[in-house]
Amino acid sequence: MKKLIALSLTMMLSISLAACGSSDDSKSQPETTQDPSASANDDSAADNSADTDAPASDAADSSDDGQASDKSDSADSDTAYVKEKGSLVVGITNFEPMDYKDADGNWIGFDADMAKAFAESLGVTAEFVEIDWDNKIFELEGKTIDCVWNGMTLTDEVTSAMECSKAYCNNAQVVIVHADQADLYQDVDSLKELNFAVEAGSAGEAQAKSNNFSYTPVQQQSAALMEVAAGTADAAIIDSLMAAAMVGEGTGYAELTYTVGLNSEEYGVGFRKGSDLANTLNEFFASSYADGSMMECAQTYGVQAAVVEQ
Repeated sequence: MKKLIALSLTMMLSISLAACGSSDDSKSQPETTQDPSASANDDSAADNSADTDAPASDAADSSDDGQASDKSDSADSDTAYVKEKGSLVVGITNFEPMDYKDADGNWIGFDADMAKAFAESLGVTAEFVEIDWDNKIFELEGKTIDCVWNGMTLTDEVTSAMECSKAYCNNAQVVIVHADQADLYQDVDSLKELNFAVEAGSAGEAQAKSNNFSYTPVQQQSAALMEVAAGTADAAIIDSLMAAAMVGEGTGYAELTYTVGLNSEEYGVGFRKGSDLANTLNEFFASSYADGSMMECAQTYGVQAAVVEQ
């Protein structure tokens, strides 16, 4: 009996201690309760935060619009584009006295020197890239070059495809033959049986076509001269300014001469269609003509008689 009583007391004590342990655990990990007023304050703060964010978002949108507008203006301006990249890339061919290399391999000539001066006025450097003359428009549109500045005749094809400067030099297309045969070729009719070499895509090629001459296109005017000198072509059609510099006594082609003038024309510089650089260059031409620097440059290369008043 005593054992039963003792056992019952032991069990009751264990239950009591277990109940105490449960109560302590509850106190060490209390449930979290939220104050209604605190909740209301949090909601209010969230609302205020949302109100504050809205104008900031609008301002950001406004700022983005402004930046987009600036970028659009810049994208539409070739002058800004050239200044941003720091270079004016000039498409040329080897064409003395306009663009050719000196003994050190540097590009010089009336066009090259004027292009350098223009680039300097923009705060950039001039970079010269030899191009296939027949592809000059594609080079411009593909932005591999920024302008064509190489004694380029202002033909209808050129002015319709490019934004061109005002004329800065007079020129003509002339026929080149061997000097000992010059007396035989003094008018257009006498040229009909000749085979010509002409630069592809040039004003010389246009004259060959318009006069129904038989011709072979080559890459450069200088190559056309080589063909005549070598006897693989009877004659060539090139620019008069080039002929004056490269053909006849005291030149590299002393055995050649020029005879018939086929037309009269003017040189201009070509940019991408719609480019603002054309007008920027017109202003530069006007100022350099007025201060005498254009004529001084022309005298260096013997083309002063061809310079057009600006």
